[in-house]
Amino acid sequence: MKRLHLIEIEDQAWCPTLIRDCVTDYLQHVINGANAYAPIAEQLRSAVARAAAGRIVDLCSGGGGPWPRLEQTFAEHGPSVEILLTDLHPNAGAMKRAQARSAGRLKYHPYMVSALRVPSELTGFRTLFSSFHHFRPEEARAIIRDAVASRSGIGIFEGTQRRPAAILAMLLTPLVVWLVTPAIRPFHWARLLWTYLIPVVPLVVLFDGIVSCLRTYTVAELEEFTAVVSQSGYEWEIGEERAKGMLAPVTYLIGYPTNSGRNNVE
Repeated sequence: MKRLHLIEIEDQAWCPTLIRDCVTDYLQHVINGANAYAPIAEQLRSAVARAAAGRIVDLCSGGGGPWPRLEQTFAEHGPSVEILLTDLHPNAGAMKRAQARSAGRLKYHPYMVSALRVPSELTGFRTLFSSFHHFRPEEARAIIRDAVASRSGIGIFEGTQRRPAAILAMLLTPLVVWLVTPAIRPFHWARLLWTYLIPVVPLVVLFDGIVSCLRTYTVAELEEFTAVVSQSGYEWEIGEERAKGMLAPVTYLIGYPTNSGRNNVE
């Protein structure tokens, strides 16, 4: 299936902050409830340790992504690693709640951070969850090149698939939104208004979910992206990982510097 780079409503500057936050709150609730990225937790923890990174800089965090669950894995297995949540449109309320619930192990950056222009002071192992598909191929290559140029580790993880079955499954998302919304915390009357009386949130989740599938990169495409840098001095792991009971695999790209030399960026 050919990749189509259509727009996602949540990405647009004209999307109201309230609607964007309702969508990211829903995604946060579902990702953590399903523990969707559990299959790659140990792989990521191992890569961060090999890169000797003392901090993880999570890009495009939305409402915190999978980190409220994943950070427990890091806390239980190995030395303490600071995890910094960032986003171009930070959901400050959700990030503050994630920080409080983690007893401070998660921190958030309150200012806008673009994955295409990561500030030099935000050093650490970079991660992107459910967000790499937002970028066009030339931008995706630039994200990888920039990580390599700064000798930063990088982990890219996607729970969507560019396959007909995945797109068909997205047709059920409005029903899921309607079912789980009462359980999303903190409670907001506005969320009920825009979910049930005026169903903007379910429709945005449905539209953006289908577009996300059509935008998602395949393993072969991720392998092509790593070809923009020489292999000397960097270790790459690319593939799919499916946990028992999970409906869809997680597609991943993990790269980190080794001691064998410096990379040359083409």
